[in-house]
Amino acid sequence: MSRFTAPLLFGLIGAGILVALGTWQMQRLDEKLGILAQIESRISGPPEPLPVVVSPADQKYQPVALQGEILPAEIRILVSRKQVGAGYLIVSPFRTKDRLILLDRGFTRAENKDAARTSGPAEVVGNLHWPDDRNSATPENDVDANIWFARDIAAMAEQLGTEPLLVVARKIDPQDPDIEPMPVDTAGIPNDHLQYAITWYSLAVVWLGMTAYYISRQRKTGET
Repeated sequence: MSRFTAPLLFGLIGAGILVALGTWQMQRLDEKLGILAQIESRISGPPEPLPVVVSPADQKYQPVALQGEILPAEIRILVSRKQVGAGYLIVSPFRTKDRLILLDRGFTRAENKDAARTSGPAEVVGNLHWPDDRNSATPENDVDANIWFARDIAAMAEQLGTEPLLVVARKIDPQDPDIEPMPVDTAGIPNDHLQYAITWYSLAVVWLGMTAYYISRQRKTGET
């Protein structure tokens, strides 16, 4: 058996494993793209009535069209937007004919924190949402100062006296000129499978290159 057989097999097997990992990530990418397409279709689908029995797993992103009244109270959630900077999501109570729910009206700049808001009769197109804003690094909400750091639905509902049901607006008529709707979308859903695949494939190329370099050095050493 040639003395190069073992390092060659080691190099080919290692590269094969890395290529397999890259291919697996490409398969995961196809699956994720399918899931994202389903979510986008769900978000922009025809409006449905507000659910009587709440099931977040089944009703997340459910489109709704509401008529009712925006009440004056609000919760401000501190956020930051690219190219804009710090500001607040404004969440207000919204009263329909027979329900009182939470309405995420959208983003307002920091300088508009204490500005007067429009309230009263309004038509809303939006989506039910159960946001996952909070993690281990998220500060506790400063309820007294009305500076929140996450859209904690149960806590917001208790604070504003509504059902624990949140609609994120895509369109509000009439729209407050200082508030820009921030509709739900798939931008915040991680999809890094392509980058992972490129990493694994690149490592396979490097692995083969190192194997070839090692065998070349061994051959030169044997010839001297």
